[in-house]
Amino acid sequence: MKKKHQVTSAELEVLKVVWKLKEATFNQISEELCEKTNWKRNTIQTLISRLVNKGTLIADKVNKKSYIYYADISEKDYKMSENLSFINRLYNGSLNLMLSTFIEDSQISDDDLTKLKDLLNSKNKG
Repeated sequence: MKKKHQVTSAELEVLKVVWKLKEATFNQISEELCEKTNWKRNTIQTLISRLVNKGTLIADKVNKKSYIYYADISEKDYKMSENLSFINRLYNGSLNLMLSTFIEDSQISDDDLTKLKDLLNSKNKG
């Protein structure tokens, strides 16, 4: 994944809204975020501008004052990239080491462990 998709946690909140709506105007993004954060509209506009400058959001001009925003990366691709980055940084690229650490340190519930086993078994059969 390109560096342009590295985003801050605040910028990620904007992206989540755009992913949810598929495409969004500033007002739609602002409405969603003002409901769940204490952010002012100017803060949200700044975050959107940063994402556009990074190339993570695409701004499509509708008229002289309005834009529709689209994400340049899918939520699935972004999560995959972040997962790989996390595993590379903390576990030297070893998924096995990461899972072992979670399991051995009891950071994984019995229910999650059962689901993980089922997922692994289904992957082996497929």
